[in-house]
Amino acid sequence: MTQSHDATLSPETVLGEIKKNGVTHIVWLPDSETNWLYLLIKADPSLCLITVSREGLAFSTAAGLSVGGKTPVILIQNTGLMESGDSLRGWGLGLNIPVVLMVGYRGWTRHGVTQDTAAVYTERFLNAFGISYYLVENNADAPRISVAFEEARKMQRPVAVLVGDEYHGFNR
Repeated sequence: MTQSHDATLSPETVLGEIKKNGVTHIVWLPDSETNWLYLLIKADPSLCLITVSREGLAFSTAAGLSVGGKTPVILIQNTGLMESGDSLRGWGLGLNIPVVLMVGYRGWTRHGVTQDTAAVYTERFLNAFGISYYLVENNADAPRISVAFEEARKMQRPVAVLVGDEYHGFNR
């Protein structure tokens, strides 16, 4: 049985949504699950990739870029997001930075029992900080990425996109 192209989330689709929203800089701690997206970003001369050594540094970096007139996006895994709570609070929320957080939803499953507590606490964490979020599982959901950018600009605050197909669509 062959999966349809819309059944997964392709890195090309994600990159297209990012570019459609005028992103100038991608702030990221690269990981193995998103390797195909990483390679596409590195090959695109219109985007500046800024890698950080700790997830918490992504928020101060994005804040500086935003204040400087650039449009950053933060790519982060849910575990790193939770570790970065104080940076999110101080740099993102405290400075009203309109940034989209594309969060790898590690451990999340639509079907079955969620076994990874990283997934159990992700939405609770975002709710505790008052961060709106949109779930994106496949190419058909990809327009939600643009909705998140629109909301971040309108509300002048971080908005999250939970990438629920972290292990499938980005691995081709």
